Amino acid sequence: MLSRVNGLHAGSIVGVLKSRLDSALRGVDDHSDHPTMFCHHEMEARDVTKDSMAPPGWSGCGAVSAFDQAPVINRVETFSREFVAFVRVSASDGTGGWGQVSPYHADISAQVLHRQVVPWALGQPASDIAALVSSIPEHEHKFPGSYLRRALAGLETALWDRAGKIQQKSVCELLGGTPGPIRAYGSSMRRDITAQAEAERLVALRQQFGFDAFKFRVGAECGHDVDQWPGRSEEIVPKVRRALGPDVSLLVDGNGGFSPSRAITLGQMLEDEGVEHFEEPCLYWELEQTREVTQALSLDVTGGEQDCDLATWRRMVEMPAVDIVQPDVCYVGGMLRAMKVAKMAQLQGLPCTPHCANLSMVTLFTMHLLRAIPNAGKYLEFSIEGPEYYPWQEGLFVESPFTVNEGQVTVSDKPGWGVEIHPDWLADTTYQVSELPH
Repeated sequence: MLSRVNGLHAGSIVGVLKSRLDSALRGVDDHSDHPTMFCHHEMEARDVTKDSMAPPGWSGCGAVSAFDQAPVINRVETFSREFVAFVRVSASDGTGGWGQVSPYHADISAQVLHRQVVPWALGQPASDIAALVSSIPEHEHKFPGSYLRRALAGLETALWDRAGKIQQKSVCELLGGTPGPIRAYGSSMRRDITAQAEAERLVALRQQFGFDAFKFRVGAECGHDVDQWPGRSEEIVPKVRRALGPDVSLLVDGNGGFSPSRAITLGQMLEDEGVEHFEEPCLYWELEQTREVTQALSLDVTGGEQDCDLATWRRMVEMPAVDIVQPDVCYVGGMLRAMKVAKMAQLQGLPCTPHCANLSMVTLFTMHLLRAIPNAGKYLEFSIEGPEYYPWQEGLFVESPFTVNEGQVTVSDKPGWGVEIHPDWLADTTYQVSELPH
C-alpha cells in the first residue's frame, strides 16, 4: 500500500522563496548556505547551448530568462522501495516526466533528492537542464560524494523525459542521436556459480536470445587476490571459451579483486583465451594500479563505473588508466554528466561502454546514451539475471523496453524514455513530494 511522507523541504520552501525574492528585488546579495530559488545570478537569461553541460544542438526546449514565462519546476515526487525509486517532475505548465535515482539503497537516494537536490530546483526553469546539473553540485559542494549524484540523476532523467514528450522525440534524438538497434552482451552478475553451470547457462542464453558476447565474473569483489574459491578464475575462463566457441566475444569483470601483479598474470591467461575486455582488475580508486595493468596487457582494460567525480574522470582519461571508460548514468549524476565523461574519453581516443547492471531504467538510459555519443563502445551491458537474483526489477514497466532479438535491443522512437511505470508497482511504495506553495 502506498504510504505518504511529506518532502523534507516542502514546508520550509515558502519562507525561503519569500526571503530570496525580497532580497532579489532589493538587490541584496545573499550568500547564505540555504537553497536560493530567486537569487539574481540564477535568474539571469542564459544560453544553454553554450553551457559545458549542454549536448550539441540542444536548445533547452526554448529555455528563456526566468523573468519571462518559461515553465518552472513546481513539484517533485518520489515513489521508493529499497532498490528502486522513480521520480516524477512536474512543471508549472502542466507538463512532466519520469526518471529514476540510482538503484541500490534507492530509498536513501530519494531522501537526498528531497533534502539536497529539489530545494535548488523548485522554481527554476524546467527546460534549463544543463544549468541545474551544473549548479546543484556547486550549491552542495560540501557533499562531493556518490549519494548526491545518485539523487541528481533522478531529477535530470525525469527532466529529459519531459523534454522528449514536449518535442515528441526520444531522448537520444534530443541528445543528437537516432533511435535504432544496439548490440548487447549478456552480463552475468554471479560468483556463486560453478564454471560448468555458468558455461551451460551462457550457451542456453546464446541459443535463446542470439547474444554473441558475454561477460562473467573472475576473482572476488575487492578480494585482495583471494578468489571466490580456490582456482575458480583459472577454471571458468577456458570452460566458458570451450563451451561458446571461438566466435563469441568474451568479457570478464574483476570487481577490484586483484593486485597489479596478480591481475597481469591472470590477464595473460585471458589474452591466451581470446578475452577482449578485463573490467576493474584492481581497486577502482587506485588508478595507478589499474594503469599498470593497462600498460602491461594487450587486451582492453576497462573501468570507471563507481566514479562520480568529474575531476577524477579527467585524471583517469588523461593518464590514461584504462582503455575503455565505463561511466554509470545513475552513479555519475545523469545523462549530461555521463556525456561529459564520454567527451573526455573521445578527446583521448577512448571508447565508452557504460555500466548498467540491472534492468531498471539505468539500462534504458544507457541505450539512449549509446545511440547519441560518437565514441560508443561495441556493445551494451545487458543483465542476464532474472527474478531469482534480482526480484526487485520485476514488474517495473507496463511494457518492457528490453526485448532482445538476435542479440540486439532497440531504442524506440517513442517520446522521452518511451516507457510507462507500472501503476501496481507505484501503488506499493513510499511516496514523498516536495512542491512550491499553491
